Amino acid sequence: MDVSGGSGHPRSGNDESARPQPGPTAPAADGAHPDPAAPTTPGTPGPAPQGPDDNQDPGQNNDDQNPGQNPDHTPPPHSPPRPPAHHAGGEPHGGGKSGPGRPPQRRPEPGGGLLMGRPFGVPVYVAPSWFLVAALITWVFGGQLDRVLPELGAARYLVSLFFAVAFYASVLVHELAHTVAALRFKLPVRRIQLQFFGGVSEIEKEAETPGREFVLAFVGPLLSLVLAGVFYLALLPVEPGTVPGVLLAGLMISNLIVAAFNLLPGLPLDGGRMLRAIVWKITGKPMHGTVAAAWVGRALAVSVLIGLPLLTQSGALGSDAVDNVGMDTVMDALLAAILAAIIWTGAGNSLRMARLREHLPELRARALTRRAVPVPADTPLSEALRRANASGARALVVVDTEGGPVSLVREAAIVGVPEHRRPWVAVSTLAQDLTDGMRVSAELSGEELLDALRANPASEYLVIEETGEIYGVLSAADVERAFVKAMARPS
Repeated sequence: MDVSGGSGHPRSGNDESARPQPGPTAPAADGAHPDPAAPTTPGTPGPAPQGPDDNQDPGQNNDDQNPGQNPDHTPPPHSPPRPPAHHAGGEPHGGGKSGPGRPPQRRPEPGGGLLMGRPFGVPVYVAPSWFLVAALITWVFGGQLDRVLPELGAARYLVSLFFAVAFYASVLVHELAHTVAALRFKLPVRRIQLQFFGGVSEIEKEAETPGREFVLAFVGPLLSLVLAGVFYLALLPVEPGTVPGVLLAGLMISNLIVAAFNLLPGLPLDGGRMLRAIVWKITGKPMHGTVAAAWVGRALAVSVLIGLPLLTQSGALGSDAVDNVGMDTVMDALLAAILAAIIWTGAGNSLRMARLREHLPELRARALTRRAVPVPADTPLSEALRRANASGARALVVVDTEGGPVSLVREAAIVGVPEHRRPWVAVSTLAQDLTDGMRVSAELSGEELLDALRANPASEYLVIEETGEIYGVLSAADVERAFVKAMARPS
């Protein structure tokens, strides 16, 4: 099941949203630098990016205004935006972590619960919510066992707990099917997580073709069907009305339900991803497939909200209609509302993430880079700023005696130095030493650019040409601003 959705691999797009707005003027894509007459803040290489509060003290370290950091803390307040991971799961899940108008936050390492192991090198976590649903399954299934096997007494809850663990083990197999297929297609998998409504496999990238997308989605329900068949065959020689018989029958039915539910043709379910792949194949456009499958998913959400309580009340799901009154009716309605909300939210997230991936190519390092002026380490800050303003540059790069870049002057540090002290402060005292990860190619764009910045969090990066020459300085705040603007644009 894909709960975050997507539109396939990023497609090219042309729009001015790749330029940071507001903030320092970015050089043109052909390498031309900004107009030297562009307005600048007195005494700085360029205007500090404005945050939500225009009246905020420029010396403060906030999300947008000051992309730099204190000398003893390298990572910026916001790490470079991260493209969404794609989820596939045995049960519906709540969707991605990011909202429609804010770039996803960087997570240093996959987590989210108790680490159970690393099959195929992928960490498997059990979320705290799993213990809640395990207790719920134990209680409900225990009540059913009391009617079928009353002689068990209190031991029925131990049997029920075993069933809950075995059921989620089968969900894990469902997730491993998605994971193995993703790894087979060389798609990185961040983690597998077992949680309240099943499991989720977080796949970091889109499948490259609709055929692979279809296979990646289908293998999960297929494995659930295979497991149902295995439990059915194991049930044949077992005597009915025994503990093994009840457990095997329950596992067979539960895996059938998991497979059938996930084959429903709407995002974020596996069937929705299969529908998306089919429409993608027919139209040649992954975005069309996402839109179609997401709207079918929303229709499914409404159907579940209305239809599930009606089915349980009518007795069509195997229970006597006269028994489904009172608290049972409320529980059925609550379950339907939760499932409907999850499906609706997942479908909406699929559309938003598809739009994001459609606009990701607009994030180009060359277009977002600020022009920089090289200065020796002992240059007073006031003199360095004079040179920058005279040449229309918006950043300072400290160079050695041979002209090689050694560090970047942090914009936040410049803002924090009062004007009357700037003649007495050397630029080297405000600079951050360059590491290999802080050097990025001017040719990077889209997801490659975000991956490079996310792997090495910093407030500024040195952008270099393929020849090794300095092109300029890229601010993480400018990238984040362009990211948010791309998210706000309609497809």
